[in-house]
Amino acid sequence: MSWKILLFGVINLVCTGFLLMWCSSTNSIALTAYTYLTIFDLFSLMTCLISYWVTMRKPSPVYSFGFERLEVLAVFASTVLAQLGALFILKESAERFLEQPEIHTGRLLVGTFVALSFNLFTMLSIRNKPFAYVSEAASTSWLQEHVADLSRSLCGIIPGLSSIFLPRMNPFVLIDLAGAFALCITYMLIEINNYFAVDTASAIAIALMTFGTMYPMSVYSGKVLLQTTPPHVIGQLDKLIREVSTLDGVLEVRNEHFWTLGFGSLAGSVHVRIRRDANEQMVLAHVTNRLYTLVSTLTVQIFKDDWIRPALLSVPVAANVLNFSDHHIIPMPLLKGTDDLNPVTSTPAKPSSPPPEFSFNTPGKNVNPVILLNTQTRPYGFGLNHGHTPYSSMLNQGLGVPGIGATQGLRTGFTNIPSRYGTNRIGQPRP
Repeated sequence: MSWKILLFGVINLVCTGFLLMWCSSTNSIALTAYTYLTIFDLFSLMTCLISYWVTMRKPSPVYSFGFERLEVLAVFASTVLAQLGALFILKESAERFLEQPEIHTGRLLVGTFVALSFNLFTMLSIRNKPFAYVSEAASTSWLQEHVADLSRSLCGIIPGLSSIFLPRMNPFVLIDLAGAFALCITYMLIEINNYFAVDTASAIAIALMTFGTMYPMSVYSGKVLLQTTPPHVIGQLDKLIREVSTLDGVLEVRNEHFWTLGFGSLAGSVHVRIRRDANEQMVLAHVTNRLYTLVSTLTVQIFKDDWIRPALLSVPVAANVLNFSDHHIIPMPLLKGTDDLNPVTSTPAKPSSPPPEFSFNTPGKNVNPVILLNTQTRPYGFGLNHGHTPYSSMLNQGLGVPGIGATQGLRTGFTNIPSRYGTNRIGQPRP
């Protein structure tokens, strides 16, 4: 295969050299514009050679995705250079409208048929995989759309031509035929009426057809280089993502990203959150089987649902507590440090603010979680009754609040507050 491409490349160089000499002898800019298509064929052969080299290479640690993007870069460079050549022809044609030179038709027709024969022979003899894919995947050019309209009318009269002209012709074959047709008209008009301006008009027409044919291919290959997602597969990818999210054990599918790696190959990565009791390998196999129909290079990251159980106890237990089942655990909310709170309003106070005139030394403001003994007796056992422990004894064991005296208990154990029954505020018996 490679020797065949090299042989056509050598023939292309020889043919291009002869065509450029005939362009100089005939002084025809239309033939020059048509010769640029032969130069584009040389770029196409180089792209085909790069594609053949890429198929023989395997991914390496440095290039983990392989070398498929070299094909995309070669197609993009070839189409952009062809458009630059078309712009150069347009500039030269605009200068020739001011001063039209004389055109010699001695080798104009010969050069047209030589270039047409070589271009068609090259396109039909060598299967250029990158350009064949781009010509089908890219949007149609204006030349293809007009020819398709004419083909529908013609196929309505002669149905047998539908296999040739429909649904759309090869853009490279079409531009070769259209350029040769424009040169034939130029030759006839110059030979009959010596109308030399038609050569410049034909050059402009060939340049516009070249630009219009190569532009959609440049846009498509440029989007591939920018790692965008093809529009025609977005709906299919959304459907597959919805199917993956409904698999057994899958909780969430997120951070999905899919892009075009090369012509006809997609790459992507996705994060899948699963239940804690789900099988990671099983979920990974199902997700890969679903997405592998479209995405050839896929990276799936599986992670289980992460949740933290709340701690039941956050302070050390007293040494005299032997069994947790006999006690009630009363969690107290965590409060901010005493330095950051205002004793009056319990809100952060500014460092520069003066101290308040009075404050309430509220017991239990910074109290750590307290473990109280269960006062209920068990209905079973050996007749042992677990009695309750007075609050004052608990305060004496170190469970009280630092800084509060033994005479001041925990809200319900204040000794200074009179009981509800027995005495009134002045210590007299309640009637």
